[in-house]
Amino acid sequence: MKAMKRSTLATLINATLFSAVAGTSFSSIAAENDTSAKSNQLEVIQITARKRVENAQEVPVSVSALQGDNLDAYSSAGMDIRFMNAKIPSLSVESSFGRTFPRFYVRGLGNTDFDLNASQPVSLVVDDVVQENPILKGFPVFDIERVEVLRGPQGTLFGRNTPAGLVKFDSVKPSQEFDAYGALSYGSKGSTDFEGAFGTGLTDRISTRVSVLWQDKEDYIDVKAPGFEKENSLGGYSEKAARVQFLYEGDDFTGLLNYHVRDLDGRPIAFRANLIEAGTNNINPLYDNDVVYHDAASRATQQVDTQGLSLKLEWDLKEHTVTSITAWESAEIYSRADVDGGYGNAFAPSMGPGVIPFSSETADVIPDHDQLTQELRLSSNFSGDVNYQVGVFLFDEDLTIESYSFDTGAYDAANSNFGLQNGYAVQDQSTSAWAVFGSLDYTLTDDLKITAGLRYSDDDKEFYAKRTKTPVPFTGASDFKEGSANPSDSHVSWDLSAAYKYSDDINLFARIANGFRAPSVQGRILFGDEVTVAESETINSIEAGIKSDVLDGQGRVNATVFYFQMNDQQLTAVGGGANFNRLINADKTTGYGFELDTEWVLTDELNATFNLSYNNTELSDNDLAVAVCSQCTVTDPTYMVQGPNGPEPRAILDGNSLPHAPEWITNATLRYSKELEGGEFFVYGDVSYRSEINFFLYESVEFKGDALFETGVRAGYAWAEGDNEYEASVFVRNLFDEQTVIGGVDFNNNTGMLNEERFVGAEFKVRFF
Repeated sequence: MKAMKRSTLATLINATLFSAVAGTSFSSIAAENDTSAKSNQLEVIQITARKRVENAQEVPVSVSALQGDNLDAYSSAGMDIRFMNAKIPSLSVESSFGRTFPRFYVRGLGNTDFDLNASQPVSLVVDDVVQENPILKGFPVFDIERVEVLRGPQGTLFGRNTPAGLVKFDSVKPSQEFDAYGALSYGSKGSTDFEGAFGTGLTDRISTRVSVLWQDKEDYIDVKAPGFEKENSLGGYSEKAARVQFLYEGDDFTGLLNYHVRDLDGRPIAFRANLIEAGTNNINPLYDNDVVYHDAASRATQQVDTQGLSLKLEWDLKEHTVTSITAWESAEIYSRADVDGGYGNAFAPSMGPGVIPFSSETADVIPDHDQLTQELRLSSNFSGDVNYQVGVFLFDEDLTIESYSFDTGAYDAANSNFGLQNGYAVQDQSTSAWAVFGSLDYTLTDDLKITAGLRYSDDDKEFYAKRTKTPVPFTGASDFKEGSANPSDSHVSWDLSAAYKYSDDINLFARIANGFRAPSVQGRILFGDEVTVAESETINSIEAGIKSDVLDGQGRVNATVFYFQMNDQQLTAVGGGANFNRLINADKTTGYGFELDTEWVLTDELNATFNLSYNNTELSDNDLAVAVCSQCTVTDPTYMVQGPNGPEPRAILDGNSLPHAPEWITNATLRYSKELEGGEFFVYGDVSYRSEINFFLYESVEFKGDALFETGVRAGYAWAEGDNEYEASVFVRNLFDEQTVIGGVDFNNNTGMLNEERFVGAEFKVRFF
């Protein structure tokens, strides 16, 4: 088996590099035979993947950038940050909270944990500030200049919790030039989406930019549970966000102040009881996207408030640049949902749809959260062969989580309401971390550059949890439980990369890197009896690739092959008989694959992109086993253990792939434009595909998600009048209305969640100069 996998890896490497070299050869032939000048060439993409502005084609890192038309099209229809799912090679995004709490996966590495203190191996950095808590990661995407996805460990420059990679957002910055725009769209289910920005110089040294977003969608899902019928009860939201920036530009000093705020008042994602047919992974034929059977829908809500303030100061000392980034982030959330997705239960029939073993209505709350970060960095600007960066990073976070459970069969006479509280738990977590880091660039020859990086990180957590639980409506019985943990660890991360300029149009690179994720704590003891701790995970990764501009600047082919081994990978055993998460460590996880990014100018009127990735992941641990679902068909080998209510099965995970880790991701775009008198007509189309996935660590028939294929089309007309530009367009997302189960709840019934259905809308934009 291992020999066959090595053979597969060799085949993938050869095929990927051959495709890039073949494209380069074709470019050379075309250049020899083409005597006409090329007027329509691909733009140079500038990125800040290594904390300085560089040409993406010259950076020895596997990185993809999303900007311009692609970013506008993908994020239309009022989409939240999940629009990035399968739009970039090796990147997938999902959430069981809906518009909040996105979970990112890069090269198959991620974290399925749904508790509000969950750490993730993919870091999110927005305007140079790490967003550690999962609620911070859901900030809306608007007035964004560029999105970068860095694949592989990024522990040297970006630090803690980046063993899988990094997603980086850069908003449009203030400038002295006047610039303003507004975009208003209206679409399916009464959705309204407005975003706009205004920027100008206030003095000859101070400029500002104000960016705003407002998204609104009416409730459209009807509740048809007997006794709880109500039309238009779920599915809606009202989202508001703003960003205010002030930029000071002196002769040798710049200062950027950034304040951002978010206010979401909406509904949680719709859980649907027994959505998955037993014995298959098919959607129940009785399913109706606009109907649920919740007995707790009237109380379902999701309220999120976040805000943050950052100050970036930069001094230009000619041969050096000093950078200081000081930031504060804060989040509050109250989310309450009918997790069982149905009504009644086996103890209080009637019930449905299907069998509901027990009612589960829960609420999760962050009443208090503060994150403080400080980075101080010194970068050289020498004209010679050697340059470097050195710096220090400080991180401090205080977090309180409250969890509630409710008996939906209990009646609260005082408030004339079902859903009497019968459980309460609180978690308090404090995290302190610091690091020192450095990176050295050395030009060996005009064509060969070497980069070496080193980072020492120290991380410390203090965690305490307690619960009080009363089994309502029974009286006289309650229990109290508490637990604590104080894990700490330190680690030296490193990377070594080389970039070789093979020709003016071809760059080769190789990179070896090490990263780690600090210890994690999970204490959702409202439904469990223990606080679990996952030890630090470490990863060693090797990758090599080619970045090439072909067809005389009218094509771009970038390809990367990679292999990694992760030791003591932190995994979350979600559910499996209880609404509870347990942290475990896998002895070893291996992964390999390739990524292909391409862009093409086909004609003066036709542009295209095509991207592809393959990821193979495998757990290797003979002793690793987890609890399994209550009603599904497990396909892993199992054995029995004695549980509190009798014998319980455990699934052996050795040899399994990771959850939410598709082997294949591919996407393509095509843009056609035609100049007409007075303006331009355009049509933009995109398709994305990700192969099937497992929802949990164990494998089962029901909780294997089918492949997801989505198509979008946008068509419109753009014109200019005076100094202003206008655009009117119509668009559709998920054109063929592909409905696929994208997540499940296994501790009760075969509950599932679905991707967004077809969305049709129209948009009008205006830009002022």
